[in-house]
Amino acid sequence: MQKINTQHGPWPLHDAAASRRVEAAALAANAPHALMLGAGLALAKLAAALRPDAQCIKVLVGPGNNGGDGWVAASFLQAWGRVVRVAPCGNATTSVVDACWARQRAIDAGVPIAQSSEVGPVGATDLVIDALLGLGHTRAMEGEMALVIGRLQTLTACVLAVDIPTGLHSDTGAPLGPVRVRADHTLTLLTLKPGLFTASGRDLAGQVWWDDLGVGAGGVAPSAQLFGVNNVPALLPPRQHATHKGSYGDVAVIGGAAGMTGAAWLAACAAHAAGAGRVFVSLLTADTQNAPPQRPELMQRTAWWANPPATLRATTVVCGCGAGSGVKEVLPALLHHAARLVLDADALNAIANDAQLKALLRARALRALPSIITQHPLEAARMLGMSAAQVQADRILAAQRLADDLLCVVVLKGSGTVVAAPGELPRINLCGNAALASPGSGDVLAGWIGGLWSALAGVEPPAPAIVVATAAAALHGHAADQHVLAMGNRLPLRAADLVDAMRLALPR
Repeated sequence: MQKINTQHGPWPLHDAAASRRVEAAALAANAPHALMLGAGLALAKLAAALRPDAQCIKVLVGPGNNGGDGWVAASFLQAWGRVVRVAPCGNATTSVVDACWARQRAIDAGVPIAQSSEVGPVGATDLVIDALLGLGHTRAMEGEMALVIGRLQTLTACVLAVDIPTGLHSDTGAPLGPVRVRADHTLTLLTLKPGLFTASGRDLAGQVWWDDLGVGAGGVAPSAQLFGVNNVPALLPPRQHATHKGSYGDVAVIGGAAGMTGAAWLAACAAHAAGAGRVFVSLLTADTQNAPPQRPELMQRTAWWANPPATLRATTVVCGCGAGSGVKEVLPALLHHAARLVLDADALNAIANDAQLKALLRARALRALPSIITQHPLEAARMLGMSAAQVQADRILAAQRLADDLLCVVVLKGSGTVVAAPGELPRINLCGNAALASPGSGDVLAGWIGGLWSALAGVEPPAPAIVVATAAAALHGHAADQHVLAMGNRLPLRAADLVDAMRLALPR
């Protein structure tokens, strides 16, 4: 059994279809009921470890295999001297062979059975196991099931979910209606499910544990990948003595319309902190604003985008942070010539509304000029011609659609940031929290990507754009995780502080 945390990984993620193939192969390779027996034992062990002082453990079981796992766990817990009550919910009769066997086994062992209406216990040291519905469920809760979950939401007891919290979509992390289980812990079996780590998954699943029951994936290809911060240091080799600022490339930050110049300066500060050799800032306003006094090393340039194409071809460009509508005029030159291009915010809004700019962005890939776009759900929705709610309903699909359409790396920000690229497995970021829900944090991420990309441009072999975006997103989230450890989870991480927080959070 593994505790899934940001210091390890990457891990393969399997959607419902792939997980069923893994399960089918495991069932075929093992003796009857062996898989459910192993799942129930793992669940019982975790339950006992999480609440060794629990006065009572209530197991809510549904009619399928998830319920079967719950029945087996209850049998073990009772055999170990724990006070256990099983509350069947839904149709008590089932045609699932293993679940029928597990239920009868528990009844024969004398495991007490309660009514589903008796959802308690209510003690803070007690434990409720959610073994109601598994990954195959995709509809909102109704009837008795909805009433039971509603009561569960009012309890103070610790909640441990089996495989996936009931009411959460295992592939997308979208809640299946307003009634769903909010677990403190989730034990996912055989495979890790994508929905546990993006959209509402992080809030509803709590701490995720994984037990593959010793059978592995059986050669079934994953549908996505989960990453943490542990691989970031290897991306940055130690700096050699015989180097200079030119060894780490130039970054040009273009943005900052009137009243929004702070966004451009934040991105520039991040680009320099991430490792760029020189950082130029070109504001899209007639008002001049010098570099922040604490960062005099940043250099302001007027209309930098009007430089000869050779200069653009030698530079990593970050465009769009606080740019306003005027960014549309500067985009064609950047799309044609920039060596490496990070597009954010208003640059993306301009491209979303202009077919010619979209075509120029796609054409960059055909000329081996890589691009990374960093979008929040509303910006992604504009690009896809849908609502932000539709994007959030399947974040992985939305990110992959954008990547395939625009032929670039897509960073879809939010809970469980998704990084996608054509021909690559989508990646979900395990790092980060709501401390990043602060103005300017996205500008810092865009700038950091640009600075890291610039610093790595001279490394052989050069890091692919998806690797750079993945590493920056992980470090961005990791800095927020460190902030919460130090300050608690009630205050935001201010964007200006985030730059230094990322530098300090880089694992040694």
